[in-house]
Amino acid sequence: MSGNNLALFISVFLACAVEAVEATTIVLAAGTARDWKSSLLGSAAGLFTLGLIIAALGPNISSVPRSSLQLFVGGLLLVFGLQWIRKAILRASGFKALHDEEAIFQEELAAAKRAKADQKFGVADWYAFTLSFKAVLLEGLEVAFIVLTFGTIQHKVGLASIAALTAVLIVISAGFALRRPLAQVPENTMKYSVGILLTSFGIFWAAQGAGAIWPHGDAALVVIIPTLFLFTFGLVRILSNKKVKSLKAESDTSDFDDVDEEIIMSDRGFKKLIKDFAYFWYDFLIGDDLIGFAIILASMEATNLLVHSRMNAWWALPIGVALLLPLNLYRVTR
Repeated sequence: MSGNNLALFISVFLACAVEAVEATTIVLAAGTARDWKSSLLGSAAGLFTLGLIIAALGPNISSVPRSSLQLFVGGLLLVFGLQWIRKAILRASGFKALHDEEAIFQEELAAAKRAKADQKFGVADWYAFTLSFKAVLLEGLEVAFIVLTFGTIQHKVGLASIAALTAVLIVISAGFALRRPLAQVPENTMKYSVGILLTSFGIFWAAQGAGAIWPHGDAALVVIIPTLFLFTFGLVRILSNKKVKSLKAESDTSDFDDVDEEIIMSDRGFKKLIKDFAYFWYDFLIGDDLIGFAIILASMEATNLLVHSRMNAWWALPIGVALLLPLNLYRVTR
């Protein structure tokens, strides 16, 4: 396997494993506390709906011009990846609580036990059904997006699909074999790694889509990825020192908890599902950082304008990211 293919496989595998852990935790909670048959039926219904969406969108994505796809997907990956990096830095430096699948499992379990039983449409436990359905559908949409975009841009949908399927099967098998949340999976480390990879690919593809030509072509990723890691690691050390020197002990980090850390489900019918679906896409595309979204768009536009002025501005997006991350971290830790 070539270096490029290996980077693609690792990126897709880790990203999909994270999403699979979150979905599996919720399905396990629904099945353990409520009814396994209803929970599994909900999961199957979520997978079926996801399959219909992929079948409808997949051919359309492949027909988009490569440069336009690189620009669009690169921008989305930047927004998405930078959110993960920011939260990972806040966790690593102590400004945000670590993501704990065991705690999430217990919370979902308690909520499921409190909900009253309700039978609808031949399903014995409608709460367990909808809880599993929404978890699988919403987390699955992120998996599908990663597979289709990564695979289409590099003309390796098959390899991306294998990486995603491998990750999902490993996580699901481990989860159901143990009947426990995947608390031993180092999810926070995985999210940090995935954030680095998604952001690196986002910088690379968005700049290419805007017309820039990277020095040494695809080999530029070998420089972008470790450079971004070293830069973010430096930010972790700076914030860690700031936390240690702080006069006020911050035992409660709830101020930095973002609503997109996990899907909080409740049984309010399909109106709630539609609302969750709409919020998912807003959160996925923009998140909680409109300023960051604007800076990324401005950096992409600057790259495009400079390229049309006959300047190979491959460096514009990296500078934008280097300015954006410290600004965001300062905003939430001041």
